[in-house]
Amino acid sequence: MSCIEQMKYTILLDRISFKEAREYIETNSDEVYYVSPGYKIFKDYYIIGVPPIAMGSKGNALVFPYTKPCHGSFVLSIENEDSIKEINRLRETEKEKEPASSKKDKSLESSKASSTSFLDMWKK
Repeated sequence: MSCIEQMKYTILLDRISFKEAREYIETNSDEVYYVSPGYKIFKDYYIIGVPPIAMGSKGNALVFPYTKPCHGSFVLSIENEDSIKEINRLRETEKEKEPASSKKDKSLESSKASSTSFLDMWKK
């Protein structure tokens, strides 16, 4: 398909901000995943927006923000065979991120330790 508008979709919200789209998806989805701008869905479509970009699933429907230049941002829901594949791909991507997130926690702990030693320097 050459355009997302050729797919059967449901508009859940229209003409909203990126933040409103994220909040809606976080509140109204069974599962929520975060992607970077430029994340590709349905083989041909790129998600654009201000990170973190939330994408969700509700049953077998993929819920995601869609920005159309000059018209604003929308939250769309698509339920078909391709949406199930996309949800599974998001789940797999999330599993790959888990070790990285645990590394982030460790780096935050080490940064906290260095700030304490910095304060100790000034006490002397």
